[in-house]
Amino acid sequence: MAKIKLTKNELKKKKDALKMYKRYLPTLQLKKQQLQMEIRGVETRLAQLVAAKEALERQFSSWVAVFSEGDAARAKSGLPLLSLTSIKTSIGNIAGVVIPTFDGAEFELGEYDYFETPLWVDRALELMKQVLLTDAESHVVERQKALLAAELRITTQRVNLFEKVKIPETQNEIKMIGIYLGDQQTAQVVRGKISKKKVEGLEQ
Repeated sequence: MAKIKLTKNELKKKKDALKMYKRYLPTLQLKKQQLQMEIRGVETRLAQLVAAKEALERQFSSWVAVFSEGDAARAKSGLPLLSLTSIKTSIGNIAGVVIPTFDGAEFELGEYDYFETPLWVDRALELMKQVLLTDAESHVVERQKALLAAELRITTQRVNLFEKVKIPETQNEIKMIGIYLGDQQTAQVVRGKISKKKVEGLEQ
């Protein structure tokens, strides 16, 4: 701990600092609560996406074997019939944290012969698109969670710093300076009385 100046000016500085800490702490606590709430919401969304993806994959599993046979999953060019080309996101802000928000995805559908390709391919492609879409959103939501969690760690550290270090430390310093100044004032009064008595003694 740095050496404390035992002066009235220092006492005023410490009192002003304590007011600032106490004024700022509720804001930090509120931000911490908001971040915790938002993270719970993000975790709920992730759980929904995982459940949705698992349900889609169960539906799709019945076609996996046939879909991988021959050229059923290939376009005329020989490339996959369906591919994810881009994930669309925009910028959001939660409790001062800049996060990506999921706006959808773009897919490329290869050309295929509608007469030679089995009818179930259309349904399988739609399910595959939903799986890829759900997976893409999951990645964005995971990023949201990571950013919010990082901010929560920083905010929690600041709350702890104010609650457990700065406020108690400043209160102790104010008390220490107050005691010292009080003792000095008492000593001054005593010295004044002693001087007065000496003066009165000389006058007699």
